[in-house]
Amino acid sequence: MKIAVTYDNGNIFQHFGKTENFKIYTVEDGQILSSEVIGTGGIGHEALAGLLADLGADTVICGGLGGGAQAALQSAGLQIVSGAQGDTDEAVRAFLAGELFSAGVNCDHHHDSESHEGCCGNGEGSCGNEMHGSGDGAEGGCGGCCGGGCHERKVILEGKNAGKTVKTHYEGTFNNGTVFDSSYDRGEPLEFVCGTGMMIPGFDKAVVDMNVGDIVNIHLNPDEAYGDRDPRAIFTVEISQMEGAAGLKAGDHVYLSNAMGQPFPVIVTEKDDKTITFDANHEMAGKELNFKIELVSVDD
Repeated sequence: MKIAVTYDNGNIFQHFGKTENFKIYTVEDGQILSSEVIGTGGIGHEALAGLLADLGADTVICGGLGGGAQAALQSAGLQIVSGAQGDTDEAVRAFLAGELFSAGVNCDHHHDSESHEGCCGNGEGSCGNEMHGSGDGAEGGCGGCCGGGCHERKVILEGKNAGKTVKTHYEGTFNNGTVFDSSYDRGEPLEFVCGTGMMIPGFDKAVVDMNVGDIVNIHLNPDEAYGDRDPRAIFTVEISQMEGAAGLKAGDHVYLSNAMGQPFPVIVTEKDDKTITFDANHEMAGKELNFKIELVSVDD
């Protein structure tokens, strides 16, 4: 088993997409046998998934994580533990002891599902499409990836920007005017491959025929954003039947595995002495969203 940790001077680097180094741990029978620091060579975001797969890693521990990176890591078959902080050695030991849980996507950008690489947040307010189109909550990702030795995403939309790498600034608001996400506030535009499902459907469709410099305002119903809430995605299990469940509390963001061993993000909604309830719906499911989108650049 190999565990890759975003690394900066002994600590977990808090921006997955911009990490310059990973510390790779070789583990056998729950014990760390060796470790080494590997440079990323300047690549970033989703391309890092291919690098880690080539290095033979099967688990990644990181701080902030966006939806695009999560989808790429999942497509590469890696288990993800995000939201970790502090000393990398201690984090790996905690993970091996079953004491480290994932915070899920915890950066706000609007990628294919929980958004984006570019921040280190608390797991709230992110938008992408990782869960879009998923009704049972067991898929946990939209599949596909970008770069780094992984197969390219399939172009699923038609338009002059389809299949091209674009950068957009945007502001997302609820119908009451509350801003839930803004690339302007971060000072960094969102980069993605247009028309390939990296973004929620309505966002992608809005950008596919824009010109550089254009600004559009769109209103999205749930079917063009994160879908409707599905009651089947809320489930309760016996704490005694789930290893590590005893250490969780309401509000925690963690990953579970489906029948095929694929990780998917959930939120702990309730817990009592005997049972724990999880919600696999996207946090934005069932909500109408509004976006101001500005196309900054298009890379052919």
